[in-house]
Amino acid sequence: MRQRFRRRVGYRFNDTYFKPRGIPLSDLSEVEITDEELETLRLRYIEKIDQQQASKMMGISQSQYQRDLTTVLEKITKAFMQGSAINIKKRE
Repeated sequence: MRQRFRRRVGYRFNDTYFKPRGIPLSDLSEVEITDEELETLRLRYIEKIDQQQASKMMGISQSQYQRDLTTVLEKITKAFMQGSAINIKKRE
């Protein structure tokens, strides 16, 4: 497996967990997403930047950006459907 390049993240995310209300975190399964995956969502859906420009801003190829976007959308959808907590991990 090839080594993964560090993507550029232009926003500092302060929260580390999102979870369903009223259920203790210890009782929930967890879905992990990285700050880099969250950045793909921010650029596309908050900043409304097209895929080509966003991939350049993150320092990755357009096809890798699309794969990252698809992956994080799948993870978040799974968390919503299963009632899981979402853990945002900062990549080192």
